[in-house]
Amino acid sequence: MLIQQVFNGLALGMGYALIAVGYSLVFGILRLVNFSHGAIYAFGAEMAMLTISLKFGVLPGILAAMILTGVLGIVIDKVALEPLRKKKSPQIASLITTIGISNIITNLLIVFIGSEKRNFQPIFSQTTVTIGNISISMTQIMMCIVSLLLMSVLMIIVFKTKIGLAMRACEQNPKAANMMGINVNFVISFTFFLAGISATIAGALVSGYYQIVYPNMGFMAGLKAFAAAVLGGIGSLPGALLGGLIVGVSESMAATFLGSTYRDSLAFIILIMVLIIRPHGLFGRKGITKV
Repeated sequence: MLIQQVFNGLALGMGYALIAVGYSLVFGILRLVNFSHGAIYAFGAEMAMLTISLKFGVLPGILAAMILTGVLGIVIDKVALEPLRKKKSPQIASLITTIGISNIITNLLIVFIGSEKRNFQPIFSQTTVTIGNISISMTQIMMCIVSLLLMSVLMIIVFKTKIGLAMRACEQNPKAANMMGINVNFVISFTFFLAGISATIAGALVSGYYQIVYPNMGFMAGLKAFAAAVLGGIGSLPGALLGGLIVGVSESMAATFLGSTYRDSLAFIILIMVLIIRPHGLFGRKGITKV
């Protein structure tokens, strides 16, 4: 049973890791916690369901949803956050704005789509691989494979491309990057686009796994993914992956051995313990403040 729950938790943790990547990408550039990311995740799942139901096909439907959600991320930045940056508003203003945007997105989904839970068709085959007493569904295997592939693509973009170099330059010193000819606002918008894509893939995978989708699905998932991002070291992509896996396995273990009542709280208990011992997270770096 222990090994079975580890496999179940790894598949769930991959979904959290993909959501946590969005938090880490935006925080790495802006030093801002984007609390609208959970709602963006729900929007991506809803758009994936909508496009698939329009007979686009599973893969084209998810690709269309990725583009729509990525564009939503850009719109959020351009309409709500970039004006605050131009006015040099305090970070707390942007933080509160993202909370408001989260509620706006969720309410719009409820108004135009409805608040009820709906069935989401399985994305992958429902076959099961049995090894001894352990049963692993094809959906769990594909969730891990797709998540690792996306993580690899994001790592290549960040560390092996010119736009990735510009992202890292903006992370270290936005003013110096701007003086060197880097369009900082474009880099930030591109980062929001990538965050929207990862959130859509996470939404489609998790919705296909549980075969259910609803507008409020991003609230608790977003909080757990934020806990995973902080746990791994917010701003670090490998940290987001490890943090997501730890949260997923812990949740699966808690649901099995302690009861489903404790599954949501255990992620935050682990987060608090890690932050007491290692405040900057597992892969985070200690900040250096120059006076």
